[in-house]
Amino acid sequence: MGTALDLFAQASHRLRRKVPFDAAVWRAVDPFTGLPTAPILGEHVTAEGCAAYWDVELGGETVNAFADLARAATPAAGLRESTGGLPARSALYRDFMRPRGLDDEMRAVLRVDGLPWGQISLFRHRGEAPFTEAETRLVAELSGPLAKRLRAFATPSADTHAAGGPGLLLFDREGRLLSVNDEARRHLDDMPPGPAADTPWGVRIPAWVHSTAARAKAVTEGRAEGGARIRIRGRSGRWMVCHASCLRGPDGRVAQTAVVVEDAPASEVAPLIVRAYGLTARELEITEHLSRGLGTGEIAAALFISPHTVRDHVKAVFGKLGVSSRRELVATLFTEHYAPLGESGTVRTV
Repeated sequence: MGTALDLFAQASHRLRRKVPFDAAVWRAVDPFTGLPTAPILGEHVTAEGCAAYWDVELGGETVNAFADLARAATPAAGLRESTGGLPARSALYRDFMRPRGLDDEMRAVLRVDGLPWGQISLFRHRGEAPFTEAETRLVAELSGPLAKRLRAFATPSADTHAAGGPGLLLFDREGRLLSVNDEARRHLDDMPPGPAADTPWGVRIPAWVHSTAARAKAVTEGRAEGGARIRIRGRSGRWMVCHASCLRGPDGRVAQTAVVVEDAPASEVAPLIVRAYGLTARELEITEHLSRGLGTGEIAAALFISPHTVRDHVKAVFGKLGVSSRRELVATLFTEHYAPLGESGTVRTV
């Protein structure tokens, strides 16, 4: 099956034959916040470039915003096509692309069942032809299949060994690292490969940590909405949660941004794992009732549907999880996934 990074590399290699591009960024996103998480594959884009990209994106970009594409009928769009050949209407073009000799961007959201699981940004240099409508349609057609593949990588069970207490990183107004504790260093050591910025502290800050901090600053300053929270699966298989908040100075302005990285509790990872199996909203409800031990008639009464419909949904759930009984269903979801997460936070006394 490989890894999500392998998926990005293979998809990029094949797509380039049909839709040529000069630089690209492939990133996984947290499906519940839309923020970038691991892994990220940058092609001919530096770590500094990734950070600058997200500073602009979270600063109020209105042209082809990822949040809008996630809900749009077509989840892909070209910058020049969307602006009628006037790309300078985009802050991303003015502040990120033009200084780097990039003249057009094709971006897409990889989504399935109403949730985003990844994003693609393809760039062409100045002097190259803009992305065409036909190329936009082709990339849009890849959205669902790639999202399903990406979603599947959330299913491996978490490592039962916690990395210690919460890690804390403190950044100044410009996003420079001010301090980092030992716990944060341990969490960062388990981060998957991807674009990261060097610091004088001897640690490298992954692009998804930087973008989470940038989102917190943008939200605090009223330039963006939503939360600044993502989940990351480390190289060990352990799930981590990264969240950020801002500290104000005496003048009321944002002075510093604190980022906390810690072991993810079961409540943070459970929704990802269940979604990773591709269950529909109704199948999720059925699964929850099955896990609570309700019978077919009880589930039908609770959801106001027929017992026959319940049985059809149960059959579909069994097929997606590869089980043949309710006992196996609970064992797969609890024993393989939820139990290891809960175990890491359990204290036993004799």
